[in-house]
Amino acid sequence: MEKRFRSRNLDSSPAQYLDGSFRRSESVVSPSKSVDSSTSKFVPSSRRVFKALKEYAKKVINVELFVPNIEDWIHERTGTNPIDNDLLFKAPFLVDELQKLDYALEGVVFQQLFRMPCTAYASDELKEDKLLALEDFLHAIADGLWRTFWSKSGPLPFFVCCPRYPGSKLYTVEKAASRGRIGSLSGAALIAKTGKSSEAHWDQVVELALFKSDVAQGVELGFSASTIAEALFYGFHLILSRSLSKFDTTTSNTVYLLVLDPKFGGVIKVGGELSNLEINTSNPYKSIAEWIKNHAEVNVSPVDLIWNKFGNPNWGDLGTLQLILATFYSIVQSKGPPRKSVATLVADHNLRLEKRRFEYQVPEIVDTSTYERQHAQSGEIVELECEEMHSFEKKIARLKLNPGDIMVLEDLQGQKSFQIQEILISGNCLSYSAICLEHPGELLTVYVGSHPSRLKPSWEDMSLWYQVQRQTKVLNIMKQQGVSSKFLPEIVASGRIVHPGPCQKQDPSSRCDHPWCGTPVLVTFPVGEPLSSIVARDGPFASEEALRCCRDCLSALRSAALANIQHGDICPENILRVHASNDSSECRYVPVSWGHAVLDDRDSPAVNLQFSSTHALQQGKLCPASDAESLVYLLYFVCGGLMQQQDSIESALQWREKCWAKRSIQQQLGEVSALLKAFADYVDSLCGTPYPVDYEIWLRRLNKIVNGGADKGKLVDMNLATVSRSDNVAESSGTSGGPSC
Repeated sequence: MEKRFRSRNLDSSPAQYLDGSFRRSESVVSPSKSVDSSTSKFVPSSRRVFKALKEYAKKVINVELFVPNIEDWIHERTGTNPIDNDLLFKAPFLVDELQKLDYALEGVVFQQLFRMPCTAYASDELKEDKLLALEDFLHAIADGLWRTFWSKSGPLPFFVCCPRYPGSKLYTVEKAASRGRIGSLSGAALIAKTGKSSEAHWDQVVELALFKSDVAQGVELGFSASTIAEALFYGFHLILSRSLSKFDTTTSNTVYLLVLDPKFGGVIKVGGELSNLEINTSNPYKSIAEWIKNHAEVNVSPVDLIWNKFGNPNWGDLGTLQLILATFYSIVQSKGPPRKSVATLVADHNLRLEKRRFEYQVPEIVDTSTYERQHAQSGEIVELECEEMHSFEKKIARLKLNPGDIMVLEDLQGQKSFQIQEILISGNCLSYSAICLEHPGELLTVYVGSHPSRLKPSWEDMSLWYQVQRQTKVLNIMKQQGVSSKFLPEIVASGRIVHPGPCQKQDPSSRCDHPWCGTPVLVTFPVGEPLSSIVARDGPFASEEALRCCRDCLSALRSAALANIQHGDICPENILRVHASNDSSECRYVPVSWGHAVLDDRDSPAVNLQFSSTHALQQGKLCPASDAESLVYLLYFVCGGLMQQQDSIESALQWREKCWAKRSIQQQLGEVSALLKAFADYVDSLCGTPYPVDYEIWLRRLNKIVNGGADKGKLVDMNLATVSRSDNVAESSGTSGGPSC
């Protein structure tokens, strides 16, 4: 009898994984593990290597011959009493990730029309029904995610087919049934459409779902060793097929495999560099096993219930959310980042939550019988305006301000009125564009925070606190210290919202019972479009725009540094492109969202797995060059660099280490501008050191090109294009100011 293994207990801590373990904030790659879970796909370096790998893909297809080579190794990492807990397979997803996905998918309809048969009997006829249900299940997930995050209209760029074994022909269930091959089908695969051909190939597989008769003997039990081994073998074959592909369907060496039976399921993730594979023609299965043991990163999730007794998926439950998140990351690998991020949709959850809270409180605030009794006792006849009361109730029960609404703000100077023009959503932040009615002219940005009584120690409530109250503090400090720049946001007004109806507060600093009373508001200038939206719509930046973006952001960081302030959250959502009111072609770039700014050693920056600096991920603090390092990642992104979706601090640190070691960031920026490449080299020499960035020299160089250089950065002076490594180190240590421009 096969040995089965228990999954670890869950915990709601945001840093805990499903297996109950905690990951350290520093890279913990052992000497034998040189793996990057999000690295780009391996490309054979020679025709001989390509031919050898192609032979592997054709001949190494027998799962049963592979399993004995790796089964003992799996036992060591999944046993109930392992020798070393550090060897246990980590779960592929954080509980916090799954919770955010759950919030983001509120209101999204996933509909599996083919019910999963729930029976202990096994036959080809029942297997056909089960595979049809599995096909429909994968299609429902892919369709729901695509319509939610990528595109609401147009055809779905995926279809579903079923394999018999690694490298076999891929069939639809109906076609396999007509040829009498239902019994040999091993699962279902989500396939990316390429061109007009309807024939499916293994290099087009976005995600594979293995279908077993039984993966667990109960919710508390995990995958068997042979099941994990089979999934790893299929995972290796998918990575191999991608490396040999003539299509650019995916650029990742990581694959997610769903492993299911008619009731339960989970996710196995495997990734690694095929360049470390030792090709052994005498025993190829052993060489694959050795590659997985020594050079691959393997993550195994607990097994959870997927389908209920009626054959319907438990869409909002933990087990199914794991499968949906794995499919989401697989689609990101194939089709690139979504137009709408998970954080954006989570912000909508916050709005719905706040609206529900208002609905709960409406009966307490608008009690017309009490209102009438109080005035009847005084002997007065009071006329209640029905229209006004209905409007009042409507505004209480609605969180979102709509275009045309008038918002009144009260600060120390009195009251100011603003008319909402448009709703703005960037990342997980919701704001509004508005005009000041007293001084109409430029568009302003309005941030509305959470009511002070409803601030809880949860990330969605605290994000509003950082966006409004903390950012107000930071911008006021800049203003008080005389820091001013057209590349920095300017605080226009800050105070509390004035709610409709009478206010019963005792003094200006107190609050009444109205749910809007005391809600903080911040109004800033200017209004712009975030880089994330611009790149998603228009694609990568040209040389001129990339150089301008770098110059403007460095100018803002230099100005903030004069007040000893670091931004701490440089990312595409927090950089706005602002057009001049009198010239739509003239623009500038402004870093916004200064709520996570670091003012002293007690402050911690925001953690962004894609754009935070290495020091911020490792130490939870900023070094003097951290903002500049984040700016380099931002430039890499806007210049067309592939920012892989990271699933942990470990993988984010590994990606950074590999990118800097291989100089892939410098190479990408060098294709756009030699000066940007030189800037990346300079920042690389400063990362993690106590040396500050020499903003002045780089601003002089950038200004020379942006403000009238005919070459726009591609044909720069050789002095600027070839800043040597030694010069960079000298500049960072303060022994040299670098060449003057």
